[in-house]
Amino acid sequence: MTEASDRFTRLYSALRERICLLDAPPGTKLSEEALAAEFGTSRTPLRRVLARLEDEGLVESRHGVGTLVTDVDAEELRQVYALRLELTHLAGVLSPAPITDETRAQLEDFVQRADALAAAPTPRGFAQLNMDYHAFGLSLTGNVALREASERLYFRTARIWLQSIPRMDLASECAIFLDELHQTRTALAANDPQAAALIRRAHISMSMNRLYA
Repeated sequence: MTEASDRFTRLYSALRERICLLDAPPGTKLSEEALAAEFGTSRTPLRRVLARLEDEGLVESRHGVGTLVTDVDAEELRQVYALRLELTHLAGVLSPAPITDETRAQLEDFVQRADALAAAPTPRGFAQLNMDYHAFGLSLTGNVALREASERLYFRTARIWLQSIPRMDLASECAIFLDELHQTRTALAANDPQAAALIRRAHISMSMNRLYA
């Protein structure tokens, strides 16, 4: 990876996370001048990053206004979750990655983090762990196109959990997440990536149902 490519990736990841963790909530104006100064970069790579975020639906450029963080509407959320359900199942079928000792060790780290979160739940901690675990899930398939599509869909609606947590039982959500990790640990111990994918699919489906309860 070239220095320019690495800088683009770091800037893109930082802004995407800022949006998805609601550090930049919907409606926030992203100032090119302020961001360029903050990250110590010129506006050219920054504009490329903002263009990518706009293509992914996380920001929009309005003439005479600037670049604003978008929101997620209910119908878009339903459609994205429906597609994510199908793609999650495919992760266990299309080019599943070998389950190694390192894979199991990574999952064990998530179990420990989820244990700590369940003991002291915080909305941001829950959102961050969910985001990190999603990246882990993508590593279980070697299908690049599937990973790219799944990542794009996930980040398009990742903010909805933080927005919804005030009306949900956070402690219960953390316990459910921990249960998913324990089930997945059993599946990976049995070298069964398809079972792990089906577990993830079931939990995404139940999460969607709780959001609309």
